[in-house]
Order: sequence, then C-alpha cells, then structure tokens
Amino acid sequence: MDFECVIYEKADGIATVKLNRPKVLNAMNKQLWLDFQAALEDVRNDSEIKVLIITGEGRAFSTGADLKESKDRTLEDYRDYLTELQEASRKIIRFEKPTIAAINGYALGSGYELALACDIRIVAEDAQIGSPEARVTSSVTGGAMRLIQDLIGPGKARELLFTAENIDGKEAERIGLVNQAVPADRLMEEAREMAGKIAKNSAFSMKMIKRGLQMANEVSLDALMDYEIEACLACVSTKERQASLKDFEERRRT
Repeated sequence: MDFECVIYEKADGIATVKLNRPKVLNAMNKQLWLDFQAALEDVRNDSEIKVLIITGEGRAFSTGADLKESKDRTLEDYRDYLTELQEASRKIIRFEKPTIAAINGYALGSGYELALACDIRIVAEDAQIGSPEARVTSSVTGGAMRLIQDLIGPGKARELLFTAENIDGKEAERIGLVNQAVPADRLMEEAREMAGKIAKNSAFSMKMIKRGLQMANEVSLDALMDYEIEACLACVSTKERQASLKDFEERRRT
C-alpha cells in the first residue's frame, strides 16, 4: 500500500509504520493522521500480522503538530484536525495487537503522545522527548493526561508537563517512561527483536490479554476477575491451544 505521509511495510508477522514527512521532522498534519489510520486498519484486518512497530523516517519520530499548518486554521478546522488526532490515538490505545514505539530523534507533543499510546516504548539513548504545549499556549492530547501519569506518577508527570522541558532517552528509561533505551544505531534492531519475540505467541491470547489490561482501568476488580475467567476459557477452547501444548511439550524434551 502506498501513502503520502507514512511508509508501510509487512514481513514475518510484523508490520512497520514509519511517519514520513522527514523534511519537517515528521510534523503531523491531517493527511498523516488519515494515512496512519488507514495503515492501522490494514494491520487490524491482516491475520498474518501479530505486532506493529511505529517509528519515524529520518531524524525524528515526530516533532508533533505542524505549527505552520495550524497557524492559519479556523477553530472549526482545528477541531476537525484534533478529532482525527484523537481518533488515531484511541485506535492505538485500544488496538487488539501489541504495538511498539521505536522512538528515534525528537518525539515531541503529539508525536510523544503517540508513543505513549503504544504498549511498549524502545527509545534511542540520544532521543529528545517532551511536551512543549505549555510553551506554545496549547494543551496535551492523545489521552496523555492519563497515560503519562500511569507510567511515571502524578508528581513527575506534572513536572514534565508544566516545565515543558525535554528529557533524553536515558532519563526516560530511568523514570519508567519507556521500557528500554538503546544506542541509536541499534534502535530498529532492538524493536524488531522484541517484535519477533511477541510474534511467536498466540494472537488470540494477546488479544484477550490486551482487552483485559484496558478494562483494568475502567471496571471494578470483581468485574475484571470475571472477565479473566471468560478470557481464559475462550483461549483454551481454541484449536490453537492443543497445538501450543504440543509445541510446549516438544520443547521441554529437547
């Protein structure tokens, strides 16, 4: 599939979406969000794909909203843009398949927020991550007001959002904002290695686990535990279950 603002590739059960406006450090416009959502839909519908990697082409993951484009927007146009942005973020947060953000270079504003919406974040050690919204009289989007607090706690979240200062990949790993910080030249290798480990596992199991993890923020513990029973029964009722047990036994013998 060809897109104007993303590069979309699939191989070995892994899909990769690269944000592709490198001349403006992958600043986000409406077309990028539309292309991104179309790629997501293809990943969702392709039963061969088990995991999605999101990264940026060139020197940045994304520097966030394209301020040159936004400068002349009417409020109605801005609302349309924000609606597309939020819809894309919702789709990532609720996506049934595991998602990995491979954060290269700058990840600022809504670019950073897109990474927050992913399940796993692997970052280049020299990457620059931050929320500049308070500096440019804007506000955060993409569910970040909850996502960042869930990761690093309310105090540190407020510090980063209120100061609008960037942190590098090593500091992001230290405070728990990302899973792993690696040298920049190994970023995609590490992301693909992680994706490969995930792709070996049951797509149905991961779908049920992801749904439960999402519910954990939305329902009571009793309701969640009731869901866990049904999810487990649904998994063990599949044909895939017997094949998995057979493979497990064979691996134990070797």
